[in-house]
Amino acid sequence: MSGSNTILSLQDVQRRYSQPVDMVERLGRMLKGSAAPRSVLAVAGVDLAVREGEVIGLVGESGCGKSTLGRMLTGILPPSAGQILYKGTPVNKLTPVLRREYDLGVQMIFQDPYSSLNPRMRVLDIIGEGPVVHGLVKRSGKEAYVSELMQKVGLDPAYRFRYPHQFSGGQRQRIGVARALALKPSVLVCDEAVAALDVSIQAQVLNLFIQLRHEFALTYIFISHNLGVVSHISDRVAIMYLGRIVELADTDTIFSRANHPYTQALIKELPVLRTGQRQFDPIKGELPSPIDPPPGCPFHPRCPMAMDRCKVERPLLRDINSGGVQHLSACHLNQETP
Repeated sequence: MSGSNTILSLQDVQRRYSQPVDMVERLGRMLKGSAAPRSVLAVAGVDLAVREGEVIGLVGESGCGKSTLGRMLTGILPPSAGQILYKGTPVNKLTPVLRREYDLGVQMIFQDPYSSLNPRMRVLDIIGEGPVVHGLVKRSGKEAYVSELMQKVGLDPAYRFRYPHQFSGGQRQRIGVARALALKPSVLVCDEAVAALDVSIQAQVLNLFIQLRHEFALTYIFISHNLGVVSHISDRVAIMYLGRIVELADTDTIFSRANHPYTQALIKELPVLRTGQRQFDPIKGELPSPIDPPPGCPFHPRCPMAMDRCKVERPLLRDINSGGVQHLSACHLNQETP
């Protein structure tokens, strides 16, 4: 970690979606005495501090809210409640100069390397349009700037006049990386950036991220459902479940002393190369619907160690490590007497 200053932080951030209802459903709700539309709390109150120069892995099953959280960090989605701070100042109170710095300095790399690129634009314009529009590069210098970036991400600059459909999946993801780097960001939010790639290409792109981190002094929020990928690149890991962070610690602690039952179950599902047979033991049950989340601890319907208290009281995210190294976990078992 190159620095300990907090560059981005979230304070009780929430994101709620209201589900539209048709006329028949609205009439039925009015007859029942409730006309309010159903809502989904995709992110249900997250506190997180991102330090300058570190890589935070954000892990969880599909539907846990990690991609929504990433979009809020980049300003694509506004939070429904709570606030996001950039260098200690709420984003909605930034001065024009700092707001521009935030808008350009926090960029996102999307999951699908094909649908996130405009199929009607050449690579030269996909990568070069942003820096020209924002005055980072003169129009006359766009071609040289794009060629340099393409070399940085391992692409032949001679391909700059091609269209996205003329590239492989790994090459398209590199184009997405180059487009994000073109605005000279300090923070990259990588949303499942290697999930759509073959395993061999995943390794190449991950190594590229590590190389670019040191070359450009980047901070990463690396969103993934693959703990194996996260362990390779992250300094700290945050585990999300149903819109909330349930465990947060440095990578070594998560993989050697995971505390939350959900984290332990995720690690048990990792494929391991070893002699002899290993019985696969998946997490029981399905991820609950965020429209109607369970009371108490959201993981209790699937937790093998659930107690009566878990069904009625939601555990708070607490520091369970008395040794000085932060290890946060939200589990009632930490408060039980052995």
